[in-house]
Amino acid sequence: MERYDLCVIGSGPAGQRAAIQAAKLDKSVCVVERREHLGGVAINTGTIPSKALREAILNLAGRASATPRATDFQAARNETLTGLMKSCHRVINAEIDLVADHFCSNGIEVAHGTASFIDDHTVCVVQSKGNERKILADHFLIATGTTPARPHKLPFDGVNVISSDELLHMPYLPRTMIIVGGGVIGTEYASMLSALGVRVTLIEGRSRILDFVDAEVTEALQYHLRQNGLSLRLGEKVTRIEVIDPPAGARSGNNKMAQATLESGKTLRADCLLFCIGRQGATTELGLSAAGLEADNRGRLKVNEHYQTDVEHIYAAGDVIGFPALASTSMEQGRMCACHMFGLPCQTVPELLPYGIYAIPELSMVGWTEERLTNEGVPYETGYAQYKEIARGQLLGDDIGMLKMLIHQDTRHILGVHIIGTGATELIHIGQTAIAFKATVDYFVNAVFNYPTLAECYKVAAMNGLNKIQGV
Repeated sequence: MERYDLCVIGSGPAGQRAAIQAAKLDKSVCVVERREHLGGVAINTGTIPSKALREAILNLAGRASATPRATDFQAARNETLTGLMKSCHRVINAEIDLVADHFCSNGIEVAHGTASFIDDHTVCVVQSKGNERKILADHFLIATGTTPARPHKLPFDGVNVISSDELLHMPYLPRTMIIVGGGVIGTEYASMLSALGVRVTLIEGRSRILDFVDAEVTEALQYHLRQNGLSLRLGEKVTRIEVIDPPAGARSGNNKMAQATLESGKTLRADCLLFCIGRQGATTELGLSAAGLEADNRGRLKVNEHYQTDVEHIYAAGDVIGFPALASTSMEQGRMCACHMFGLPCQTVPELLPYGIYAIPELSMVGWTEERLTNEGVPYETGYAQYKEIARGQLLGDDIGMLKMLIHQDTRHILGVHIIGTGATELIHIGQTAIAFKATVDYFVNAVFNYPTLAECYKVAAMNGLNKIQGV
């Protein structure tokens, strides 16, 4: 039987970071991965493929604007998703190789196969040819990620009714599509497919998409999505999904159509329906009960502030523990797990975790939202900078971008930053640093930024906000 200081189950962002951190502490580490390739959902079916697809769409017409116009994608509409994904394989394969190189250089053992607990210190790894390896470890990290929720009552067929995993392998680009779910995944794919000329209808049961994002930024995104031809059905719930024969005279790429019936009585039809409401923790094959653990009804594990489960030497991190379920936060959770289990002091500040939504246009945020400040009675002022008033924004042809800064009225500290437009997910880190070091709005007023850059938005927004505070 093999023995290690740490056995990590899953090689996604959380598992990678935990394994490498433990190896840097001179601990013996084994990573169990059930897929053929390393990297977990993030590299194989989630973050990297979807973002690579987004870049392929934006670059296909030689344009990298935040909001492409219809004429920019005449060539793209003639491409299939398969063709677009081929252009993404280079990035995906490079990321897989990078993870393997990092594991090798840090002396991390990799065991391919499906892991299940025999007891709370031992797992059995069943390999593809039926061979078994038993691994004994002092500590475990469960970082198995999630899979798309697939309710049994829905007629998933991989063609007309699909999940986000199957979208990346569609053989043709549908003319019309219904997307059920206005979360991060649904919104990102809705904007991408709409940019390719697909007539998309996005259905969301809440009154707006991305309800954890600043309301003003979400409203701006919804406006631009509609401008690009996307139909939003907000406050609507789907009661039935079925695959039907197309009505007489209707065209469908594979002679079938998806039909969604809404609670309000409306009926919507499209060539394809993408269901992306919720994800399920990938824990069913782990044999958790043998280790004294139990997942909730969505396959997720409960952890404490140190990411320990109910069994103190078994930790869990990443999507398998629930919100925020981002690759960036999962990496940090994995690092903190390894530090805690081996006694290395570390800390992180949840309030400083940035959020990035790679829609077209992209969004990013850090810190407080206006809704939270209002609810908690914090006096604040807003400062705005529009990309169209920034030289770099004009050079990029981005006339819809915006940076919004939230400033404490009394202390002048930066409380939050919210961005929509080109480079939002890069720009946000300036605001993140300012909040971390308790910078005031005066810092940005007095700072000098390279010209022309989008970073100038911080100075413009700071001056706008400070003028309001001073009553100018």
